Amino acid sequence: MDEQSKAKRFEEVFVVHLNAAYNLARWLTRDESNAEDVVQEACLRAFKFFDRFHGENGRAWLLAIVRNTYYTWLEKNRSQMLNVPLDEDILAANSPHVDAFTLDANHSVERSLEEEDNRRLVNNALDQLPLEFREVIILRELEDMSYKEIATVANIPIGTVMSRLARARKLLLQHLRQANLES
Repeated sequence: MDEQSKAKRFEEVFVVHLNAAYNLARWLTRDESNAEDVVQEACLRAFKFFDRFHGENGRAWLLAIVRNTYYTWLEKNRSQMLNVPLDEDILAANSPHVDAFTLDANHSVERSLEEEDNRRLVNNALDQLPLEFREVIILRELEDMSYKEIATVANIPIGTVMSRLARARKLLLQHLRQANLES
């Protein structure tokens, strides 16, 4: 296969999965910019090894590459990850934002703020999960992947997927209950 037809075929198979790739990378890295870097590197790797893809589940194959790329990126950036930035922009970015012009007639400001607060609580609870639990719950609940697909992406047995999901859900519930008690 020549480079042009390889590029066209690669685009047909994987472009539809870029949102899922970015979503996984975002949850793993916890940062939009780093997620973009991980996805870009993963796509380069996927293209480089595209001849090894034999038409199986393209989404699972790409997400497995994203996951592996993340772990490589994490090793390179581990010391940088330990630095905690203190910046007013970060504090401002975490404040709830509601655009009154985009609210429709059935949506009250209070309901929108409540939904934003619930989203923030769930996101914070997800961020508190250990990585191995966070990745399986993201793949299952946000990416709607089957246990078999998650096992392929994470390179673990299906039984491990099920036990990690059960533990992740239990931990997530504990974090959410604790957040409700604190608020």
